[in-house]
Amino acid sequence: MLTSAGILLIASIVLSSYLSLAFSYLGKTKADIFQVIVINYFVCVLTGSWVNGRMPHPAAVLGQKGWYGAVGMGIGFILVFNLMAITTQKISVAVSSVANKLSFIIPVVLSVLLFHETLRWLQWLGIVVALLAVIFVCYPKNSAQNNTPMTMGFLLPVILFIGSGLLDTWMNFIQHRFVNEQNRHDYLVTGFGIAGITGLLIATYGYIMGIRKWNLINLWAGIAIGFPNYFSIWCLVKFLSLAGEQSSVGIALNNMGIVLLSTVMAWLLFKQSLSKINMLGIVMALIAIGMITFIPR
Repeated sequence: MLTSAGILLIASIVLSSYLSLAFSYLGKTKADIFQVIVINYFVCVLTGSWVNGRMPHPAAVLGQKGWYGAVGMGIGFILVFNLMAITTQKISVAVSSVANKLSFIIPVVLSVLLFHETLRWLQWLGIVVALLAVIFVCYPKNSAQNNTPMTMGFLLPVILFIGSGLLDTWMNFIQHRFVNEQNRHDYLVTGFGIAGITGLLIATYGYIMGIRKWNLINLWAGIAIGFPNYFSIWCLVKFLSLAGEQSSVGIALNNMGIVLLSTVMAWLLFKQSLSKINMLGIVMALIAIGMITFIPR
């Protein structure tokens, strides 16, 4: 029988995989993915406020010395989410998932360099395996068939990998420096709001310049993305709070589950095939996650 923690973990994996699959599907429609993501973040603000029973108090965040944390987090949210969407549409769900989920090694390495944490030799080997996995998974396959230049086919997931890792590092820094139980909701939802406002300003400029056009499908797609996006994070946070000391193992299981489920579903639903070297990269990614996470430091 599944425990509450198990249900939350499965829900987080399913919802996170849904996001990648939704981006892949939207790439086949007339939706403007940037506008969809902007609407998604406003939906996240409303959903978070509903779940927590109150609207956020931005003044409680922006009026403190750590105000730049929420601003940086919000800008990072919209940049990385757009990178993930573009990588999913231009290349594949599997490549986007691996590049996004293996990025956790960046804060691990930075914690060693900046905070003098220690790693065992097997974990250093796992980091090397992870980097090789990113290269193998990102190795372009039939780039001419999807009109994606080979250079872009490799650089897009690498940029996503670096961007997602830096965002994780920034969030870890803010979490330990400024966030507490009293302002956690305000920080997260304020970050969502800043992401939405940043995107709205960019989109408005696009409307004025005639670069972008409004389509009603963007609204419905933004709602369809926003609810799962918020609850994927909500379920993961709740799961980690129940996992306690086993939270690092939980993160590894979450990352593995998302990579596997999104890859399998992309193959079943969209017939997204992978080359042998791409498949080797996925296997190496799972091994790397296990080596880095399950071995005690």
